[in-house]
Amino acid sequence: MLYRKAKKSGDHLSILGFGCMRLPQNNQGIDAPRATRQLHDAIDHGVNYIDTALPYHSGASEPFLGQVLQHGYRDKVFLATKLPHWLVRSREDMDRILRAQLKRLRTDHIDYYLLHSLEKGSWNKMVQLGALSLLDNARTQGLIRHAGFSFHGDYDTFTTIVDSYDWAMCMIQYSLLDEAIQAGRRGLLYAAERDLAVMVMEPLRGGLLAGRMPREITDIYAASATTMTPAAWALRWLWNQPEVSVVVSGMNEEAHIKENIALADLGEPNTLSNDELDVLHRVKHTFAELLAIPCTGCGYCMPCPAGVNIPACFEIFNTRHTYKDNDRARIFYITRLTGVTGTDKAYPSLCRDCGQCLEHCPQHLDIPALLQQVAKDFETPPMKLIAWLGRPLVRLYRWWSLRRLR
Repeated sequence: MLYRKAKKSGDHLSILGFGCMRLPQNNQGIDAPRATRQLHDAIDHGVNYIDTALPYHSGASEPFLGQVLQHGYRDKVFLATKLPHWLVRSREDMDRILRAQLKRLRTDHIDYYLLHSLEKGSWNKMVQLGALSLLDNARTQGLIRHAGFSFHGDYDTFTTIVDSYDWAMCMIQYSLLDEAIQAGRRGLLYAAERDLAVMVMEPLRGGLLAGRMPREITDIYAASATTMTPAAWALRWLWNQPEVSVVVSGMNEEAHIKENIALADLGEPNTLSNDELDVLHRVKHTFAELLAIPCTGCGYCMPCPAGVNIPACFEIFNTRHTYKDNDRARIFYITRLTGVTGTDKAYPSLCRDCGQCLEHCPQHLDIPALLQQVAKDFETPPMKLIAWLGRPLVRLYRWWSLRRLR
């Protein structure tokens, strides 16, 4: 196992982290014996960064992890969990949730405590409610060692957040397919230049980069002089970048865990050859050519006067039609565009066809017409019903979650 030093915390972090969002399951929920063996085996082989969050496995991930890390395992790892903004209405809620998480995790401190899944609206909400004061106080009291945030918004919001607090780390969605969306490559460099450790989530795009891929992509890999599995190509590409601190993988198959740990012995930065980088360049270029909507995510079309999150609309459309991940597309549509989590509505049918975006798009896309396609695809009666029910359901979920944490 290789390690990289986080500049602000001084911690030596394993370049492979274990994400606890997709633990193996059985009819009772988490398959506790199997998941325990997997986590213990990974830690025994050098993985020392463990990532969870309050909502994972419908709230069961944290208590399970607290049990798994008994008998000396807690001292072997850096533990990260997150504060979900959608459960918070006051500073008191934040204090209550943090103390409940410490109890559920059976620990007196959390090494890395993240504000969960931020974008522009949720960031503004958390600032107004006093989240930064919570982080200051929790650090002073020793309840958390370091503060960070996970992110799913646009680049400008990312830089604003980075510059607004003394963060030790951040967590971004980043992969071969994500250089130009959300924080992207620019965000990775921006954070690293300011000495933040950068943890990468979704390194294999929910398995897309490790499983069945378009024939055009598999042909490129097959023609290479280097023989690697698709997962190995994707992970080595990430570790080749010295700005990446930890790649967090949601591992739940023994064979995948074994492969990833073996790969983490090879993940030195700047070690891919020019020929290998050329293979990866062709893979990225080919994926871009296959996009249903050839949006690069540059954001020049923003802000939209009507409030549409244009890059997110196209990203979600491509997730469904290019990457064939319908479930993920639906979840992102509901959580990022409909306002159910308390953020501003940003769905495609808000477009007023003003044409302002057309003046700025480097790809010369007919953005209003494409937004109509996205709206037709997602704003169906079932999805509208889910969005309409979303806010009261989130309120009910918040009440249930906070009650359960007492």
